[in-house]
Amino acid sequence: MATQQTSRDHAEVAAPKVSQRALTIGLCATVVAIAFETIAVATAMPVAARELAGLRQYAWAFSLFLIGMLFATVVCGRLSDRIGPAKPLLVGLVIFLAGLVVAGTAQHFLQLLAGRLVQGLGSGAMNVAIYVCVAMAFSRRQRPKMFTYISTAWVLPSFVGPPAAAWLTQNLSWHWVFFAVIPLVIFGGAMALPSLLRMMRSHQPSDPDAQKPAPLWAAGLLAVAAAVLQLAGQRSDWVTVVLVIGGLSGLLVALPPLMPPRFLRFPRGLSQVIQTRGLLAGAFFGGEVFVPLMLVEQRGVPLFQAGAVLTVGAVGWTAGSWLQARPWLRVRRDVLITLGCWSVALGLALVGLIAFVPTLPYVLVAVSWIFAGLGMGLATSSTSLAAMTLSTAAEQGRNASSLNVYDALGSGIFVGLAGTVFAALQPSGNLALTFGIVELSMAVVALLGVLTSLRIGVVRNEFAPH
Repeated sequence: MATQQTSRDHAEVAAPKVSQRALTIGLCATVVAIAFETIAVATAMPVAARELAGLRQYAWAFSLFLIGMLFATVVCGRLSDRIGPAKPLLVGLVIFLAGLVVAGTAQHFLQLLAGRLVQGLGSGAMNVAIYVCVAMAFSRRQRPKMFTYISTAWVLPSFVGPPAAAWLTQNLSWHWVFFAVIPLVIFGGAMALPSLLRMMRSHQPSDPDAQKPAPLWAAGLLAVAAAVLQLAGQRSDWVTVVLVIGGLSGLLVALPPLMPPRFLRFPRGLSQVIQTRGLLAGAFFGGEVFVPLMLVEQRGVPLFQAGAVLTVGAVGWTAGSWLQARPWLRVRRDVLITLGCWSVALGLALVGLIAFVPTLPYVLVAVSWIFAGLGMGLATSSTSLAAMTLSTAAEQGRNASSLNVYDALGSGIFVGLAGTVFAALQPSGNLALTFGIVELSMAVVALLGVLTSLRIGVVRNEFAPH
């Protein structure tokens, strides 16, 4: 492993001459826009679902976003290795803007779902392109700090997004939760544009000996399989069995071409980094999307306070992201990933236990969510850096695609699973049981992430002596 990692370290190509400050501002502004939309929608969606009579399809508003990310992530990974990340990033910005307009003008829940799908396509393209931009334009020692900025940009909207979304929803309309993001997307694109144009001109042809690009048919099949599994979770008849078998079969066929070699045999190294990332994201977001709904429906908490619980959790995420980039923290990347998974599992388990006791003050949910956020701050940046370290320069796009595909797949599947559990238990009227089981089931998923992280192997910290 050490020999392989050393060869990766020397495989970096010279960074293109760009304005790192302007590029950093542009990339972070774009991340803020994506994150604001994500966190604000989680706050406003209970109102939108009730107004458009879509409560039973509630989980689809999140799953379709993630399914769109699956396909776009693969396409962008192919293009980033072939033509560089600049053009895919700009195209992703345009697609994301279109999705905001479609969702913001929705008068029916189906249109809202279509807008969320289009947003997922744009977000998937941008996420991979941003990752490859960091790999191309910043040195190995600069990258942890860049991921601190990116993680901070991701969680910053958690401080202002929920209260802003609640204010917009209550005083104007939930439609403005989507419209409000448009100026920020335009600003981010304008700041990054000069650097992206320079990256286009300096891009070198891809290495002919590099790993073959992921096939598009596999990306399409994977997205369809994820949608089929989500559909299966919304039914309770014999067709469910057929859908589950078909969805799982699609995943087994589509995943190997999109992932590193021997992925389904669970080898150590990059494959386990990707496995852990998918389980971690699935556990966290599967639990998060139901936290505001739990507080509103079970506890009668006003929408503003319910959204503020997610804001408090962002404090933990920011702390974890800051901590993983400290030069004095010589803990190995694989160990930081394991610690992050443990922290996410603890946060989810505490929220689940609190749900079983409705008399407990809801502020305890906010305190518990700090642990979940801390784990995500530690592990999300660390999995990205570990994957980057274990990849050659010519494979950054493909492996970034694999990492983000599995992240989106894990999120889509487990958000769907959480939605299935909710749909099955909610008609009973026992909200304590319903939300408690939802959150505890996601804690189990996080514990599976702990197990996979233990098989990653040694991944050196960027600040450790060479």
